[in-house]
This record gives sequence, C-alpha cells and structure tokens, in this order.
Amino acid sequence: MIRYTLTELCALIGEALDDSLAPSYWVKAEISSLSEKSGHLYLELVESRKTKDHDSVAQNPVAAKMRATCWAGTQELLMAYFESETGQRLQSGMSVLVEAEIQWHAVFGLSLSIVGIDPSYTIGDIAQQRQKTIAQLQADGLLEAQQLLPLPTLIRHIAVISSESAAGYEDFKHQLENSGYAFRTQLFAAVMQGEGAEKSIIAALEEISQHPVFDAVAIIRGGGATTDLSCFDRYTLCAVCAQFELPILSGIGHTKDVSVLDLVAHESLKTPTAVAEWLIHRMDDQMGRVADLLIRLKRTAERQILIRQHKVEMLEQRLEACNPERIYRRGYSLLTRNGKVVRSVHELKPGDIVTTHLADGSRDLHV
Repeated sequence: MIRYTLTELCALIGEALDDSLAPSYWVKAEISSLSEKSGHLYLELVESRKTKDHDSVAQNPVAAKMRATCWAGTQELLMAYFESETGQRLQSGMSVLVEAEIQWHAVFGLSLSIVGIDPSYTIGDIAQQRQKTIAQLQADGLLEAQQLLPLPTLIRHIAVISSESAAGYEDFKHQLENSGYAFRTQLFAAVMQGEGAEKSIIAALEEISQHPVFDAVAIIRGGGATTDLSCFDRYTLCAVCAQFELPILSGIGHTKDVSVLDLVAHESLKTPTAVAEWLIHRMDDQMGRVADLLIRLKRTAERQILIRQHKVEMLEQRLEACNPERIYRRGYSLLTRNGKVVRSVHELKPGDIVTTHLADGSRDLHV
C-alpha cells in the first residue's frame, strides 16, 4: 500500500489536472456574488439545477458552484471591454460566458482564473430577460396602464426620485427654477444603479404614495460614465411603476436603448434635462391656452356690453316716449283730484277742487 502525505496527494492531483486538462475552457455560468479587492475581482459562479422535479430544486437549487478570480492586470482590461460592449458593469445575477483556466492549490483547492469574457453572450441573455419582462407585463395588462392616467392640467408639484448628488438632478432643478413658473419639487433619494437600485426606487415610490399632494413623479438619472442600468428592465420595478397612482415621467439617461421602465412610464424622456424641458413646454402650452381664453373672454364681454348698452338705449327711448312731460309739451294736460287722476266728467260735481297739470306748472281749479 502506497502512502502519501496530504501535500504529496495535492501535488499528485495538480499534476493529473495539468496532464489531462486543456489550458483554458469557455464556461457558461451565473454570477452568484462578486467583490473587488486590491484590483482583483473575486467571484462565485453557479449553475442552477434544471429539472421537472420542483421539490428537489427547492431543496438544492444549485447544480454546480466554483470560486473564480480575475487578477488585477486582466480584470481592468476585461471589465472595460465588457462595459463598453454591454453598457453595464459586471454584477451578481448576470449570466456570463468566460474563458477560464483551472487552478489547483493545496490550501485553497480548486478554482477558476478568468482570462477572457464574451460580452455578446451576456447581451443575448439580457435581451432575452428583457423580452420576458415585456411579455409578462403585457400578459398582466400593465404595459399601458400608466397611459390610462389623466395628466393634470398644470403639473407643478413633482416628486423626484434620484440620487441626491447626481449632476442630472441638479440640472433638472435649475432648469425648472429658471423657467419663471412656480414649480415645486421634493426629492426622494434613491440608489439609481447597481444591485440595490430596484429595492431603493420601489421604497421611494412607497414613500411618495404616503404624500398625496403631488401631480406627477419624475424618475431621473444622468451624468457620469455608463454604469449599470439593468434594474430599469426588471419586472418588479416596472410593475410597481405601471400600477402607481400618479403619472410617471422617466429620464434615466439610456443612450443606446429604451428601457422597459421607459415603455411603461406615462412619458418617456431621454435625460433629466429633457424631463424638465417637457414640463416647461407643457406649462407654456397651458399658459398659452389661458391667454387665448382671456382674449376670447374679453372679446365676448365687450360684445355683451355693447348689446346691453343698445338695449338700455332702446328702453330709454321708450321711456322718453311715455314721459308725461313730453305729452304736456304737446298741449295736453293732466287733471287730478285729491292726488288721483280724473278720467271722466262723471267723477266731478260742482264745488270740487281739481288740479290741472301743464308743461310749465299746475293750477287748482273750482268746478
């Protein structure tokens, strides 16, 4: 019986691996976790178990798992290439196709050293997931739900979801402040990129729903380098936005594509500045309509005044025609007794005192 020390056995395993394995392999996997330290990228790659036996999947959903490292020199080049092609940073939950060398270490065991990556594989997976999200929203009747919400005539009080330090948020505020209109904004700060973005934005929406004083919600993000925007393609966030009680205006800075959030939002603009411009132009339109109404009201009021004036003049003429003094001037007189008009000679008897009224005065008479 041959006996080995543990070190000798580990060395034997290493030699066997070197002799039997190719220098590198292209591996499809999902990133379970990743972290960066001293320029090195440390990942855990997994493959989910696929079976019709759902119970067994729930008990052990992972079919395979392995540690992987992308060393500093390689990591900088690969991540820059990956981000330029996909428009996103590498993150947990992504499906990737990586070229890896198999590493064996007597202390750290088996692991992978990543030396290459194929962005097109991840792009294809992202596109597939995006289409699944759109299809699910369509099936749930949510894709066009925001379009059923009426826009307020004047959108002045706006809840803003953005990073507090984002340049896009400052541009948005300054644009509205310099518009000359009385816009009011309130920031609900949220993480706008990376793993925590989806939960953070949903939390901001939930907080806004507790303050029923807003006319609309602006979800804005802009400025800086291209970073992770995948949260805006996820079903949960898009479903919450689609069912939100206020109109949502999106301006999240997509330059290459339209996000699913853009599809469900009431109004989709490219940038925070574009959202501000849209709000100002809408206010311009409404103010223009008010000015037109004022002009029409003034014209209508002037016409009504002329009509009323004409009617008054006609009434004055009719009253003038019936004026007793005018009748007196034509030679007629009015006879009264005890202040009452005498209409017949049969109303008088000898000795009565009557008064006759003429154009230039009155006189008492004895019958």
